[in-house]
Amino acid sequence: MKKNRRKARELAVQGLYQRQLTGDPVETIEAQLREHEDFEKIDGEHFSAILHGAIRDATNLESKLQPCLDRPMEDLSPVERAILLVATYEFVRHLEIPYRVVINEAIELAKCFGGTDGYKYVNGVLDKLAASERAVEVNAAKAGS
Repeated sequence: MKKNRRKARELAVQGLYQRQLTGDPVETIEAQLREHEDFEKIDGEHFSAILHGAIRDATNLESKLQPCLDRPMEDLSPVERAILLVATYEFVRHLEIPYRVVINEAIELAKCFGGTDGYKYVNGVLDKLAASERAVEVNAAKAGS
């Protein structure tokens, strides 16, 4: 059975959100989220990689995101910030995942957890980020369409 990466991303967003609000250690957050009733169906390896990687690399990921934002990172809602960190982590560390998949997954997360039009903001930010982080892939997609 194929493990669910969408749910892995969803739990990673929840973990990053919790980390922002509580400052709890990543190990504590991960243990709590692994108690999710359907965790065995989730791509646990991907979940763990995103959660730990986004926290570990937060400064670097935020420095890549900041030029694409219209406000300081600190002014983003905790939900938008968590979603953007997950997507940026995947852009940078998981080149095997097509950039359009990363963006679409982030949009779906923003529709599920974010404010009314938060998904539009997430889409715009990630389109800009893709142009710099995945320039070859973006240009190839544009040339092919």
